[in-house]
Amino acid sequence: MASLSDLLQPDRGEPARSLHLTDKDRFEDWLKTQPDRVRAAVAAQRFKGKAVELAILPGDKADDWSVVLGVAKIDELSSWCLAKAAERLPAGTYRLAGDRAPGVAALGWLLAQYRFTRYKADEDAEGPRVLLTSEPARIDETVRVAAAVALVRDLVNTPAADMGPAALEAAAAETAKAFGATLTVTAGKDLAAGYPMIAAVGRAAAPHHAPRLIELEWGDPAHPRVALVGKGVCFDSGGLDIKPASGMALMKKDMGGAAHTLALARLVMDSRLPVRLHVLIPAVENAVDADAFRPGDILRSRKGLTVEIGNTDAEGRLILADALAKAAEAKPELILDFATLTGAARVALGPDLPALFANDDALADGLLGAGTGTDDPVWRLPLHGPYAEMLKSEIADINNAGEGGMAGAVTAALFLQKFVPDGIAWAHFDTFAWRPSAKPGRPKGGDALGLRAAWRHLESRYRP
Repeated sequence: MASLSDLLQPDRGEPARSLHLTDKDRFEDWLKTQPDRVRAAVAAQRFKGKAVELAILPGDKADDWSVVLGVAKIDELSSWCLAKAAERLPAGTYRLAGDRAPGVAALGWLLAQYRFTRYKADEDAEGPRVLLTSEPARIDETVRVAAAVALVRDLVNTPAADMGPAALEAAAAETAKAFGATLTVTAGKDLAAGYPMIAAVGRAAAPHHAPRLIELEWGDPAHPRVALVGKGVCFDSGGLDIKPASGMALMKKDMGGAAHTLALARLVMDSRLPVRLHVLIPAVENAVDADAFRPGDILRSRKGLTVEIGNTDAEGRLILADALAKAAEAKPELILDFATLTGAARVALGPDLPALFANDDALADGLLGAGTGTDDPVWRLPLHGPYAEMLKSEIADINNAGEGGMAGAVTAALFLQKFVPDGIAWAHFDTFAWRPSAKPGRPKGGDALGLRAAWRHLESRYRP
């Protein structure tokens, strides 16, 4: 894949092929203004102006061709309305006709050219499709966001053999070095003593996949303190409550929360957002071994609460709980966590919508609005207090798995809320981090869902 920064360039009047935009409602009016050869070409290609349709328009000379694209609304471009064109058009340089700036649609143009080629060459690669823009001031931010999304995709797409806890640590170390952040890694006896649930979940893994807590600190201590927490289960077998083969097939993506957190941290640091940033990634493999933690075990958390293990496959909330407790000790004004936490959220909302839980209505409203404004929607689900009864334990402070199988996303969020003190604004994204089928600009595989919503909210909150 070409460098993202090469794919979006300021328009200095250089030669480029024109991209004409229309929509279904205005197609006929547009067509009436075209010469006969264009109308014939459009008819031959069965172009009707519908969203994501594309047709090649002949010019006066053999190589003098341009393109017409169908979009949903010509007056309201979305992030993805140019993505299909970036996927289908040959390599070259393009600009929107009529001196129009691509605006938010430039993001889809960049991400449509994403390829994951670590293990297989891109057989369809034809070279970069470069888009010119009359808004050069927006280029850096668009490239930063696209790079953050691409990072999530790369990390999630990488198989667990090459993306274990040590590899997550290496990715965090690279980020820390790039932006001058302080990296701290807690493992071994120190992990068992300070973060007993992280240690318990990861203790059955092979030594080269040993559990750890990865932390980054960055920014001026005088600025508002913000904590980002990401679930880093690099592979989830389910533990002794083992998953079936079909349930394990995509479990390389169970560190998707950590991928979102690292990508969001890079956006914060690269943009020099005026915050004191604290990133926490509990990184483990939930494996099966003679020393694996068991159903019925009682674990003592970092916060001191005791947790009865009702199901070893509800491990993500355990490691997040210790990380949230650590984050809260520094008294941040805001905590955001990302996790591929429950299948129940996917049953409720499908693959495209992360479930959002928040203990603060203003925070929730800000994130919902930011998601709508960035074509990265999230959907709020309730922290319904009475459902905490489902997590009761007769012999411990709380059980990690609700009884009856109902409201699984809600009870998981209520479990996490136990580890966030009152007075700290907190939001939890239960995200899928995966696309089961391709859409324009969004190939099948790992993807960032909720990342851009969170970034837009942080930016508006700390840099109005």
